[in-house]
Amino acid sequence: MSLSAASTTSLVHDQRVLSKAAQVRLMIFDVDGILTDGSLHFSAEGEALKTFNVLDGQGIKFLQAAGIATAIISARQSPIVLKRASDLAISHVLQGVHDKKTAFLQLLDVLKLTPEQCGFIGDDVIDLPVLLRVGFSASVPNGHQEVRSRVDYVSQAQGGKGAVREVCDLILRAQNRYEQSLAPFLTMDAAVR
Repeated sequence: MSLSAASTTSLVHDQRVLSKAAQVRLMIFDVDGILTDGSLHFSAEGEALKTFNVLDGQGIKFLQAAGIATAIISARQSPIVLKRASDLAISHVLQGVHDKKTAFLQLLDVLKLTPEQCGFIGDDVIDLPVLLRVGFSASVPNGHQEVRSRVDYVSQAQGGKGAVREVCDLILRAQNRYEQSLAPFLTMDAAVR
């Protein structure tokens, strides 16, 4: 049974989800439908454009600053994803991967982590082999029903529209690191005068 972020109250009080999110040492992201809204824009030359959300990028940076590793596992191959991953300092980028379970197990081996120490956010059935193995699983409201019904958490925000930030904030709150992430922005020195 998944938890929806329909209300902050239900989020704060679901100890099972918070307990799982508290164990995350590696957060893995799908791309299309998660980091983007799932739309694919093509020109005569091929794929021309993907749109990413800056709030999501900041959430990923907050995770990294808290010592949580980040990775991408995507079935599609795109130089645009490599550029975005580089901008966000995501060092583990696995693209063109149709067997996401094998890629996930290889990533675990490289990083010396257990599945319980990992989180994954995906939106379609190709993501289920990883979503069903990680300690913390998430999806988006515009994800496939078969996925939404099997994950720990379904974001309130749509894919590509802040869902990743919402999940990052949830993980940081579960690990009691959220306020620490905000602290540099709340000092008098950071205030705009």
